[in-house]
Amino acid sequence: MMKLLLSALLLSAGIIAQAQKYTISGYVTDSRSGEPLIGVAVIDSGTSLGTTTGNSGYYSISLEQGRKTLRFVYLGYEEKTIEVDLTGDLKQDVAIVESASTLTAATVTASSGTTGARSSQMSAVEIPVMQIKTIPAIGGEVDVIKAIQLLPGVQSGTEGTAGLYVRGGGADENLLLMDGVPLYNVNHLFGFFSVFNADAMKSVTLYKGNFPARFGGHLSSVLDVRMNDGNDNRITGSASIGLISSKFNIEGPIVKGKTTFNVSARRTYMDLLMKPALYYANKEGKDDEMNYEKVGGGYNFYDLNAKITHRFDGGDRLSLSFYCGDDKAKVSMEDSYTGNIISWTPDGTQVDTGRQDYSLTKAKFRWRWGNMVGSLRWNHEISPRLYLSSAVSYTQYRNNLGVSIDEQESILNGKVEEESFMNKAGVDYNSLINDISATVDFDWRPDPRHDAKFGAIATLHQFRPGVVSMMQKSSSTEYPEDNIDISQEVGDKPLSSTEGAIFIEDNWSVLPWLKLNLGGRVSAYGVSGKTYFSAEPRLGLRALLSDNVSFKASYSEMSQYIHLLCNSNLSMPSDLWVPVTSRIRPMRSRQSAAGFFYDPGKYEFSVEGYYKSMDNVLEYKDGASYLGMATGWEDKVCMGTGWAYGVEFMVQKKIGKTTGWIGYTWAKSMRKFDREGMEINDGRPFPAKYDRRHDLSATVTHAFSKKFDLSATFVLASGNCGTLGYDEFFVEDMPGSEYMGSSWVEYAPSRNNYRMPMYNRMDIGMNFYRPSRRNRTTSVWNISVYNVYNYKNPFIIMVDYHDEWDEENGQYVGYPVLKKLSIFPIIPTVTYTLKF
Repeated sequence: MMKLLLSALLLSAGIIAQAQKYTISGYVTDSRSGEPLIGVAVIDSGTSLGTTTGNSGYYSISLEQGRKTLRFVYLGYEEKTIEVDLTGDLKQDVAIVESASTLTAATVTASSGTTGARSSQMSAVEIPVMQIKTIPAIGGEVDVIKAIQLLPGVQSGTEGTAGLYVRGGGADENLLLMDGVPLYNVNHLFGFFSVFNADAMKSVTLYKGNFPARFGGHLSSVLDVRMNDGNDNRITGSASIGLISSKFNIEGPIVKGKTTFNVSARRTYMDLLMKPALYYANKEGKDDEMNYEKVGGGYNFYDLNAKITHRFDGGDRLSLSFYCGDDKAKVSMEDSYTGNIISWTPDGTQVDTGRQDYSLTKAKFRWRWGNMVGSLRWNHEISPRLYLSSAVSYTQYRNNLGVSIDEQESILNGKVEEESFMNKAGVDYNSLINDISATVDFDWRPDPRHDAKFGAIATLHQFRPGVVSMMQKSSSTEYPEDNIDISQEVGDKPLSSTEGAIFIEDNWSVLPWLKLNLGGRVSAYGVSGKTYFSAEPRLGLRALLSDNVSFKASYSEMSQYIHLLCNSNLSMPSDLWVPVTSRIRPMRSRQSAAGFFYDPGKYEFSVEGYYKSMDNVLEYKDGASYLGMATGWEDKVCMGTGWAYGVEFMVQKKIGKTTGWIGYTWAKSMRKFDREGMEINDGRPFPAKYDRRHDLSATVTHAFSKKFDLSATFVLASGNCGTLGYDEFFVEDMPGSEYMGSSWVEYAPSRNNYRMPMYNRMDIGMNFYRPSRRNRTTSVWNISVYNVYNYKNPFIIMVDYHDEWDEENGQYVGYPVLKKLSIFPIIPTVTYTLKF
């Protein structure tokens, strides 16, 4: 009986002890700007248990009652300690101060909430926005994608492009998020720049594997870019002017302590810079009063970011964000001729008939593509341990390509038109995607050992994969029976689909040295009466071998229901986004990774190995094109498999006057298309386009003083793969074939049988800072040099013929030779920025 009573008392004591656990929660912000900080570590000094702030800067930690000492740790900020007497649930907002050593723009730090030896997350890298701003860039235009391309495991496309190829995946296999909203195309200037404006960014995190369960829909990576909410205390901003673009950013309070705004805009003026060259070209083209040739054209892009955030008295937050950006390229040519019509008498004498021949030809090419994104997000603290983030969003990607020609010809007798001929023809290619999404995420912190998240997402997709509109109208006064007036629209029909997913994940501290990251995601995709289901398990493990050394391993599965059909080796806006259908199945990947991590403080060392398999990857059939109209896009592609594996090394210095990283990747990426009717390369394996064995990159920034810093970047990598024909043969017309006609056709023994020369480049950048007398403004001069030693990296490899005199046969003989086209020589740029 006593044993039973003792057991009951012990059980009651346990229940009472459990009931005496309370929760501290709140927001962590920057003391100067009021900006919520992501990834701040919140640690209980007594137990060493802790948590990190989420995307809204919110934290929650449950502890036993009594006096507690909490530490708020964020690299680049002074550590803050608070003491509380925990006798009930407590709301405690905390503002932390940027450390004095990081007040100069050149000294860079990073947070340790997501990455590092003690985190359970592997295959993830955080890049401080300040560090991105110091990396030298082409044209002096800072670009987050260029910074990401310098990381191990990430391949770039061809010279200067903004494509990402992560761990053997394709350009479409990356989930690119702006404030949690997906973007379909992030390229400006055909891939030379991206849509992310560094002046508006708060944080950048890349996941290459061990994907958190809250992310899905793409196979290879997640790039999570978060934008600033706005300064809560005063109006601040910056304005920059460079050789190819200008931009500005302004932020501040609308209602102090309540409502903030952040607005950023950027525009190139390459179209304006081209005008003097076009003026002189057209001046030269005007041969005489009778003939005139005129050339026009230009290119520009713009970005506009805007965000408004309101904080309610109860702690709720409502934010409205908007992004819009477009690229516009155009070329026009005009050729006119006016001449007297001369006749000849039988004796050969010229006679002016008094009549004139007038002709005018106008040709135009125009291309416009861009994104528009909007979202409304509501954050609500349901209880100290349960936090809600919900949002509705809209995404649009549009692409319009048009070519037109207008011909006129007249015979004039004085002012009277005797004969006339007119012909107008045009072709427009349009592609459009519209998405409407609703998401709901919950952060649940039931215990310091558990950090759980769960939620759901639903998306309505509307695709118009490719529509070609054709028009021709011609008339002739001499032959009116041949007049034509045709207008026709052909292409793939609009298609709607629905996508939904639920997820759950838990970051579980099993033991002081062992953490598990468990999660799962179940998704469904409905299209044309067919529904696909997918289960995606996620597992991560971290074992501490010492205070700053850990071993990590992970396994994850991803599914992708949307494909990008690439028509060339470049990532172009003409590439088509298309959904799965009853014939085209979802892509799927399985990735395993393991590695060791060492984080002594200022430095971070890591080595990771991975293996990834991919199913139902797509490629165009040989000779197929998105412009072909005889068949739909499903008949132009093949489904196959792929696999990739490699080893990644990285050394990163995150704090101090000298910062940067060195990364090296050894990798291999292969493809195989051997399904019946979908064979490519006769069903034999071949390397992927961006298969590279070796990739070495390094970037370093050193602050010599508060007024000057110097940065440099070096890249050395194996060349990309391409298909090179070794011979040619003549093919006659093939009835019923869309892809071939009577022509010379190259013969290539295998797909991607040629590897381009090794790529290498070095860039340098310098920043000069000059604060005003009262430190209200700071002037920054940036001098950057892209491709310092002017190495001619290949953009395209072409086959040409070289003629040599054959003495024996007494004639010239042509020999095929390879020639490379390089587009970026050494490029120095100067940019001026005023910060206020």
